[in-house]
Formats: sequence, C-alpha cells, structure tokens
Amino acid sequence: MAESIKVVCRVRPLNENEKARDNNYCVSFPPDCSNLIKLERDKTYAFDHVFQPKTQQVDIYTTVAKPIVADVLNGYNGTIFAYGQTASGKTFTMEGVLGDQTLQGIIPRIVHDIFNHIYNMEEYLEFHIKVSYFEIYLDKIRDLLDVTKSNLSVHEDKNRVPYVKGATERFVSTPEDVFDVIDEGKANRHVSVTNMNEHSSRSHSIFMFTVTQENLETKKKLHGKLYLVDLAGSEKVAKTGAEGSTLTEAMNINKSLSALGNVINALVDNHPHVPYRDSKLTRILQESLGGNAKTTMIICCSPSSYNEAETKSTLLFGMRAKTIKNIVTVNEELTAEEWRLRYERLQAKARRMKEIIDRLETELKRWRAGENVDTKEWVVAAELEIEESTDEAEGDVSKGTPALPSTTIASPGTPSTRPVVDLAAAASVGVSEEQLHALYQQLDDKDEEITKHSQTIERLRRQLEEQEQLLRDARIEADSSSADATQYHAEWQSAKEEAKDILQALEELALAHAQRDTELSNLERELEDTKEKLQQTDLTIKDKESEVQLARDSLATQRKKYAEVVGTLIRDVLDVGECMSNQLQKPNVNIGERLDEEVTVMRLYMNKMKTEAKMLHSRVNQLEEERVQHVQLLRKSEDESKEYAIRVRELETKVQSLTDKVDDSDSRKRQLQDMVDNLNADVAKLRANEQLLAGSGSTNKEILAGQSEIRVKLDEEFKRQSEQYAQQVKHLRDELESKEKKSEALNDELNHVKLQYEKSSDESAALRKQLEVATERLEALEKEAARREQSKEDLKALEETMVKEFNTLATLRRLFSTTRMNAIKAAEAAAADQQHQQEGGENAEAVGLKELIGGEDEEDESSQWGTLAQREKIAFLENNLSKLTDVHKQLIHDNAELRCELPKMEKRLRSTAERVRSLEISLKEAKEGAMRDRKRYQHEVDRIKEAVRRRQTNRMGNPSATIAKPIRAGHAPQTVVVGAANPFS
Repeated sequence: MAESIKVVCRVRPLNENEKARDNNYCVSFPPDCSNLIKLERDKTYAFDHVFQPKTQQVDIYTTVAKPIVADVLNGYNGTIFAYGQTASGKTFTMEGVLGDQTLQGIIPRIVHDIFNHIYNMEEYLEFHIKVSYFEIYLDKIRDLLDVTKSNLSVHEDKNRVPYVKGATERFVSTPEDVFDVIDEGKANRHVSVTNMNEHSSRSHSIFMFTVTQENLETKKKLHGKLYLVDLAGSEKVAKTGAEGSTLTEAMNINKSLSALGNVINALVDNHPHVPYRDSKLTRILQESLGGNAKTTMIICCSPSSYNEAETKSTLLFGMRAKTIKNIVTVNEELTAEEWRLRYERLQAKARRMKEIIDRLETELKRWRAGENVDTKEWVVAAELEIEESTDEAEGDVSKGTPALPSTTIASPGTPSTRPVVDLAAAASVGVSEEQLHALYQQLDDKDEEITKHSQTIERLRRQLEEQEQLLRDARIEADSSSADATQYHAEWQSAKEEAKDILQALEELALAHAQRDTELSNLERELEDTKEKLQQTDLTIKDKESEVQLARDSLATQRKKYAEVVGTLIRDVLDVGECMSNQLQKPNVNIGERLDEEVTVMRLYMNKMKTEAKMLHSRVNQLEEERVQHVQLLRKSEDESKEYAIRVRELETKVQSLTDKVDDSDSRKRQLQDMVDNLNADVAKLRANEQLLAGSGSTNKEILAGQSEIRVKLDEEFKRQSEQYAQQVKHLRDELESKEKKSEALNDELNHVKLQYEKSSDESAALRKQLEVATERLEALEKEAARREQSKEDLKALEETMVKEFNTLATLRRLFSTTRMNAIKAAEAAAADQQHQQEGGENAEAVGLKELIGGEDEEDESSQWGTLAQREKIAFLENNLSKLTDVHKQLIHDNAELRCELPKMEKRLRSTAERVRSLEISLKEAKEGAMRDRKRYQHEVDRIKEAVRRRQTNRMGNPSATIAKPIRAGHAPQTVVVGAANPFS
C-alpha cells in the first residue's frame, strides 16, 4: 500500500533575544483552518497540520505520534523526525522536559503509550522490545550507550534493509528501563553553545525501538521498528558565530542535511538513482524515505522576521517531502501452516488457470480450423477477472490475521522496494545487478575496515593518554621527593638544636636532684602510712567475714527453731488460712443449712491457699537466686581486694629496692669526693715542699728535679682520676634520672591501686549491705514458706477428715430418719386399734391419746439418748460447716472485688496488646525497609558490575549476548500506573 509522508509544521513562540530585537512575526495563520500557514510577501503553504506558537505538547503528540504506536505494535515500520533550522524547537518537540507531565515531548509520551497499548492487548500476545540510541557526529555513527564505539558502519541484511552494525541493543520491559537508556545516552551526546541557542545539538540523534510480537496460540510473529530522529539544525555561520570545532560541526551538519535534501528531490522528481549513500544519515533513513515505513516529518519554524529566509527554506523542504510515497507492508514471519495454505492456494489457482488456458487453446484451434464458435462457448475476460478477484478474496480469508491498517502483506523474503530503483539506474548505465551488488559489498567491507581502524586508533590514543598521565605522575613524584629531602635536612638541623637544649636540661635536672631526694623521703613516709591503712583494712575485712560466718550459723539455728515451731501449729482450717496469707480474714461462725454448698466453699478456699503457696515458693526461689548472685559478687570483691593487697606489697618491695640503690649511689659519691679531697691535700703538700726546696739553694736541685718528676706523675694521676670521676658523675646522673622516672611511675601506679582498692572496698560494703537485706528477706520468706508447707499438709489431712465426717453425718441422718418413721408407723397402728373399740368414750380416747403421746415421748427420749455420740459429731460438723459458710462469703466478696478490677486489667491488657502490635508492625516495616534498601543496594551493585563487565568486554573486543525481557500483554506491572503514565490517551 502506497501512502504519502505525513508532514506537520510547528511554529515556536518568539524567544527572549528576538523580543529584545523587536522582531515581528513573519508568518500568519488563516482563520478556521488548521493546515495552512502563510509567509509574508509569499504564498500560502498547506500541510497535514499546522501548530501555532501556543500549542501544547500533548496536542502535538496526539496528532503526530499517537497513531503510529498501534501500527508499530502490529508489524509496521514507523519514523518520526524533526527538521528545521537551529533553535527552532526540534529537541523540545522530540524530548521536551523529561518527568514533566506538561512539557515532556514525543519520545517520553510515546514510550508510555507503547507499554500501555501492550498492557491493554490480549493475553496470548508476547512482546520483545529492544532499544538503540546513537548519533551521527562529524558524519560518523557514534554509539551513545557505549562511547568506545565511535565509528560504526551501515550494512544491509538479507532483505536489503540497512542497519547499523555493532550498535548496542538493550532489552527493556518497563518505561523506567527506557528512560534509563535515554538518560545514559543524553549524557554522552554532543551539545554546544551558539549565538542562537544555549543548548545546540551538534549531531543527529536516532532513538530506535524494535518491537517483536508473537502470538502464542498461532506462533505468528510480527516485527516493527520505530525511528525517533532529532536532526541537528541547519545554520548560517554569520548568525551563529561558529568557529573552530563548532564551525567544523556546522559544516558537517549542513552537508548531511544537503544530502537529505538531494534524496528528497530525487524521490520527488522520480530520478532513476537516489543518492542514499552520500551520507550516513540518508543511508540509515533509507526505509523511511521512499521505503517500507510510515513516516511523519515535523518541520519546526521560527516566526521571527530575522529568520524569514530559513523559515521559507524549511517550508519548501516540507512541501517537497510531502509528495514522497512510501510502500508500507507488514513485516511478518509466516508459520509452516500459512506457507502450506499459500502453496495450496497457488496450486488451485494454477489448476484453474490451466483449465482456462486449455479452453482458450481449444477455442483457438476451432477458430483456426474455420469452425464458427457459438458466442455462448467463448472464453471472455470477465471470467479471468472473476478468477483473480476470487483468488484475492481467498488469500485474504486464508491469512487469518486480525484487521490491520494495511491489506498488503510482505513475507520475510520480500526485499525492500528501494533497490529496484538502484537496479534500474544501474541498468541505464550498463552495470549488471551482480556487479552492483559486489560494489555495494565492497563498500560495506571498506566501511567495516574503516570502523576497525578508527577503533584501533581510539584505543591507541587512550593508551598514549594513559602513558602521558603516568609520566606526569612520575614527574610530580620526583618533585615531591626533592621537597621531602629539603624538609628532612631542615628537620636534622632542628634536631641538632634540640640536642643542645636537652644537654642543658640535664644539667638543670642534676641541680634539682636534692629536691627530688626530699620528695622521695616524703613519699616513703606516705607509703608507710598507706601500709598501716591497708593492714587495718585487712583486719576489718577479716572481722566482717567472721561476722558473716556467725550470721550464717545463727541463720541455720533459726531455721531449725522455726521448723520446730511450725510443726506445732494448729491444724484448724481458719488458723491455716490466716497463716497462708494476711488477706484471708477469719469469718464469723454461722450454722450452714446446705452441706453441698459448704463443701464447695471449703474446696475453693483450700485451692486458693494452694495457689498462694505456689506463688510464695516461686518468690523464695527467685530471692534464693539473688542471694547466690550477691554471694558470688561478694566473693569476687574479696578476691579483687586480695589481688590489690598483693599488688601493693609488690610495689612496696620495688620502692624499697629503689631506695637501697639510691643509698648505694650516694655512698659511692661520698667515697669519690673523699678521694678527690685527699688528692688535693697531697698536691698542696707537694707544692709547699717545692717552694721550701727552691729557697734552700743549688744544693737541692737534684731533689727538686726528682720532685718535679713526681709532681708530673701526680698531675697525670689527678687528671686521670678527675676524668674517671666525671664519667662516674655522668653515669650516676643518668642512673638517678632513670630511678626518678621509675619512682614516678611507681607512685602513679600506687595511686591507681589505692583508688581501685577504695572502689572495691565501697563495692564490697554495698554488696554486704545488700546481702544482709537479702538474708533478712530470705529468712522471713523461709519462715513463711515453712508455715505454708505445714499448712498445705494440714489442709490435706483436714480435707480427708472432713470427707469422712461428712459421710458419717449422712449415715447418722439416714438412721435418725428411719427411727422416726418406725415410731410414726407404730402410733398409727395403735390409733387404728382404738377405733375398732365401740365401747370407749372420750375418757378412753384421752387415755389412749395420752398413752400414745407418752409412748412417743419415751421413744423419742430413748432414740435421743441412744444417738448422743452421733449428735455430738453432728454438732461439731455443723460448726465446721458454719465456718466454711463464712469462708464462702469471704470468697464471694473477694470475687466481687476481682470483677471490679477485671475491666481495668482488661483495658491495660488491650493497651499492652496494641502496643505490642504497633511494635511488631514497626519492626516489620523496619525489616521491609531494610530489605528494600538491601535489594536496592544489591540492584545498584549488580548494575555497576554489569556496566564494568560490559565495558571490559567492549575493550577486549568480545561482544556478549543480551538477555531478552519478554512482555506479556494484558498484565501491567505494579510499578506502572497506566492512568498517570498516559494522560493523553
């Protein structure tokens, strides 16, 4: 199906620079007509649609790009590209402001719309979507998703369809994946600043969708490609002020756009040769211009009179492009069943055509034989037309595909329509098809070799930069080494001066030695005082330990006494209840009327006492554990006190040894001083003798000569002794300094030990106090526990006794009732005998009645006296039952109090449960947040690892496989909100 390229025109508003120059509008829009635009002093131009300056982005998308989405998903190729001069709004139209629902352009809106269409389609359809993003910069194809691929080549597949070989393809499954790819590519795109635009694109960018649709029921596959092209703007150097690299970029941009114009002119004029290979831009867009694609061109114009010439050129370009026809077909892969149906259909057609040919040959033979054929037997052209229409209808029915915008179907083996024109041009110049194909193949090979060489040059350039960086680092390191050497020399000079200062300080220390001796003696006295205090502390600790032992013995004795006293407690139920708990009050004595109720009350009372005993037993165990812990802490503090005492004794020994050494050094010093004094005295005597001998005359010259020799020897000996004395003094000074340092360290350590000892003593005292309190509480609880245990045993025995007595009471009652019944029966028999006597009167009746009453009284008296022991037991039991009745009433009162407290406790329980629930929810949310953060971190790490691995692989030159991400139709992911993502549908 042939259809024209759709061309729409968008006019942007005046920008700030044009307003500052007071530029006027050079275009106008006829009223009530949305497809016309008029240029001043020029004709009116008609396009498919004209958008005025105030048109919103959503209106442009709805008119221009939205119809192409369904076509691409149904197997058609589509192209949308923006053309115009620089700063005319091309990039704003195609991209806009990402993330802004109002200002975002065609690309982000079409991304959302594609996925929303998929989510609303039938579930038996599955989609695979790949995206590529590259730019044409300086007439070189540069991959924006992998900057190492800087000069890619254009090849043709088996169907003669051009494609960019080696371009990175990413499988995507959500709009967020596509936006990540766009952000990554935009970061690598070339932009610059000119006099007309602050963000001028210096390259043609092409964002390509490759959509594969598979019907899971019929296994049919459809392929569609969508090219979203943002062309760089044509510009005049005089207006943009381009220079240097920007000028080179402008020249290449204008060259590629000129090649695009030449291709459009050739297509409009129906030239036999179309120069697609003059530029890589036209080579890539070969299918979009005169090929198999639904193409929409957006020409962007400036309304300023300053740019009137460029606006006119753009409008003329759009008018020429509007006349181009594209042959649009569906890209489908036929299944084996469809190939079989097509084969059968062609066979049937061949049979029908053979029959028609046979009829025509028969008719021709009859005509040649001179026979006159009746008109009814003629084979007319209407039959042939009917056959052809029947074949087309059967072909359409046999396809079984859903209704699509086009009725022309192309198989995978159908080549592109454009090479036919090239072949025709080749035939016109005398070149065969094979030679033309060979030339094309050689040209593709040369492009691939150029790509490889450019990649090699790029790799060598990076290596050279790395080596230059290493050289610069080595030079910097050498400069830093020389600076370090200078610094070391200065430090040596300062250290030399510091040595002189240290020697002076040593002399000052020698002078301060006397003061140190005085301080040392004071420290010794303080040490002796500390020893005495430690001894007193040890005695105190021993006394405390003996007191603790006595307390333990008394505790054992008291336990025995209390055990004997508890064994002698009263076994009565009420007394047992008072012993069990102070809360159990003694009930009043009342005679009960119902024995069953009283027995139940007694059992409830005993169960309550048992529960109280269990609670007290658990409390005793808890306090026993606390007592054991306090005892362990006390022992630990005692062990630490012993360790501190041993440490103090060791320090005292060290101090004593240091003191002895100091005394030895003082004695040696005094001996050396005595030697020096003796030698000085000998020298003085010798000098006096020399003077005497010098005055006595020449007779003593020989003696003087001998004495002079002796004096020389003595001087030498004195000098040697002085040197030895100086060395010994120096050695003694050094040793004295070291001893002083050791003494200071020992004093510090001694003070630390004292503090630790005082701290341990305080802790020990606190632990003893706690132990005493715990011991007292334990004694009280042990007494109480002993009473409770005895009470439990008494209650058990009392329960058994009461059961027996209740049984005896029941037996006595049955016996008493039997006796009374026998007496009543005897009285009734005597009355019946008296009635049979006719002679008796009232006196006789009175006498008989008196005798009867007397007999009954005698029987009652005899029965009462006969069961006296039983009646005593009954009285005892009734007394007990009255007490149990009182206990029952007390229990009822306690139960009422507990019922009053029950709502408060339930409210507290509910608040506690709600608090626990809220804490559990908070904990769950915290865990989920941590899990999400961990997953996000892991996802980021995996993404970085994948990027590093891909970069390393690209550097090594080994391409890796890409993982496909299938998309099932009818299932929108939770992260994609259809209503929010597609507000324009």
